[in-house]
Amino acid sequence: MKIEIWSDVMCPFCYIGKNNFEKALKGLPFKDEVEVEWKSFQLDPSLNPVETKTTMEYFEEKKGFPEAQAKQMIGQVLQMGKDAGIEFNFEKALITNTFLAHKLLHLAKKYKKADKMEEALFIAHFIDGKNVGDKDTLISIAESLGLDKDEAQQVLASEEFNDEVQRDFSEAQNHRISGVPFFILNGKYSVSGAQPSGFFAEALQQTYNETVGKLKDISSGENSCDADGCSI
Repeated sequence: MKIEIWSDVMCPFCYIGKNNFEKALKGLPFKDEVEVEWKSFQLDPSLNPVETKTTMEYFEEKKGFPEAQAKQMIGQVLQMGKDAGIEFNFEKALITNTFLAHKLLHLAKKYKKADKMEEALFIAHFIDGKNVGDKDTLISIAESLGLDKDEAQQVLASEEFNDEVQRDFSEAQNHRISGVPFFILNGKYSVSGAQPSGFFAEALQQTYNETVGKLKDISSGENSCDADGCSI
């Protein structure tokens, strides 16, 4: 059974959704039969790749949220993160263009390390406060996963994997995906948002038990991020 997941590195709900999904999958008897493919999605491709913003700056400048509203939203996400086993560090998180990070994800996919790369990028961004748009930072992350430094450097300095990243973007448009995380379960069902692990378990079991049918949205769409921000 194949699960496709569209995600962006700077989406907190994508990290929460990843943890909840993986928790659900571990408890299922057919977990070893499931193939997970991570897909690229950019929440804000307009961001300057050589600049960074704090989370508060981004909410205020790009989204127009008042400080009080931004703090309230961050507080809610912090609690959701704790429930999923994540200690977000929004005070350190640096908002920037994530296109290069997606290229690195595709390099990791080449060596069947996409899951580990996705986790490493989330940790770098949300926990360690590293700049995931910086080439040297990304090369260091690649090395930590056992990827070749020279190859990572070559990928980030060239157009290699650009087409693969853009293809993921196009597939998202074709599926009318406007927010992430977004899961397609074996081409049959779609789930959007950071759903609870119990919901994922039921959806995965249902998908496994069925083999035909049209793609149906069996989620509410809450707890996801789109170009206009994150909804709770």
